Amino acid sequence: MQLTSLTFLAGLTTAVLAAPTSSTDPTATVDKRAACTFTGTTGAAAAKASKASCSTITLSGLTVPAGQTLDLTGLKTGTKVIFEGTTKWGHSNWAGPLISVSGSGITVSGASGHVLDGQGALWWDGLGDSGVTKPKFFAAHDLTGNSLIENINILNPPHQVFSINSAKDLTLNKVTIDGRAGDTKGGHNTDCFDIGSSDGVTITGATCYNQDDCVAINSGTNIIFSGGLCSGGHGLSIGSVGGRSDNVVKDVTFKSSTVQKSQNGVRVKTISGATGSVSGVTFESITCLQRQCQLAHHGGAHHRPHAQRRDWHHSQWRRCEH
Repeated sequence: MQLTSLTFLAGLTTAVLAAPTSSTDPTATVDKRAACTFTGTTGAAAAKASKASCSTITLSGLTVPAGQTLDLTGLKTGTKVIFEGTTKWGHSNWAGPLISVSGSGITVSGASGHVLDGQGALWWDGLGDSGVTKPKFFAAHDLTGNSLIENINILNPPHQVFSINSAKDLTLNKVTIDGRAGDTKGGHNTDCFDIGSSDGVTITGATCYNQDDCVAINSGTNIIFSGGLCSGGHGLSIGSVGGRSDNVVKDVTFKSSTVQKSQNGVRVKTISGATGSVSGVTFESITCLQRQCQLAHHGGAHHRPHAQRRDWHHSQWRRCEH
């Protein structure tokens, strides 16, 4: 595999039962689950209690109490989740996550004008992991069966945003994460996409304004990041690799994306003294603005990388000044 063309330039619940299919079709089945809408300060608890009965879950103007997760785990196969209006969370110094979703064939999307407002300034202290405990935002764990997260707008995350783990055949399309306020208000460790122990993850058309890795692939196979914009953070990263139960990164493609105003363009990070492997990685048509585009290999505190690297080829490195 070759690495080519590196031009780095709730309260209220409503239910509508699905209409039965024609009785003349002996193979047809009826989805008896409902379309449900949850709102306000009690909507998160109501959604958690009723989610198994809902084929479509609409979360409209939700306010999640402090220290609680919007729990959408274990959804029935094929469930659709739609965010409307502004979703907020109360302030508490805890680890999160603010949202957790799991299931097979799940679709999570946002209606026009919606926003998931993390109100990061309530936590930001310039210290990230070393400061007060801050909640991670979105646990996309155990999402399988061609699940889809699309057209989601996240504002001012307190900490890391997407934690993608144990996912299989998951697509994220047109996700926007806007943490630009953290540039001057103490945002730190606000990774946009952290991926581990997953296979077949595709991220397309993402926009990430943050203060850490745009993408960090700690382990996983068959991962694609394309058509993205990464701004203000640490660029496109493999790792850190090592020190976990799964330390293999294989068959990863970054392509047709722009990295700007970032500390790094592309890099691989490994844990000093640990073992693992990184292979089959392709960077194609990556544009870097205000940053020299070169492959940086960071090997931990003692700069002695131990992870094996195979199938790495790069050419046409170029920096674009704007």
